[in-house]
Amino acid sequence: MSKIKSLEDLMKIKEKAVKDLQLRDTNTRGKITVAMGTCGIAAGAKDTLKAIVDALNDFNITDISVVQSGCMGLCEVEPTVEVRLLDCEPIVYGHVTPENARRIVKLHIVENQIVSDLLVRKGEI
Repeated sequence: MSKIKSLEDLMKIKEKAVKDLQLRDTNTRGKITVAMGTCGIAAGAKDTLKAIVDALNDFNITDISVVQSGCMGLCEVEPTVEVRLLDCEPIVYGHVTPENARRIVKLHIVENQIVSDLLVRKGEI
């Protein structure tokens, strides 16, 4: 990583970060958020995140963004994942192993079915 030597360097970094965030959130029909607080990471959230990205790629889904968050406050059911699709209430899933992550992508994202055995919460957190 190069050192920041001027305000201009810092502004270039900021512009790139803003552009990357805009690209992440444009033309999407939804977003999957993986809780990556220490409790989530300890429970395997990194592998869950990778499985979600891999499953979206396997199904050639490009209109769902994947982001990380801190702890959702649901430590007892980590790893947790929130799925937000346009015009639908958010769904939070718990105990999302890599295998369960692939099921969520297939059933919820592709087939528009809630994965009821992993459901923790419907609606806003």
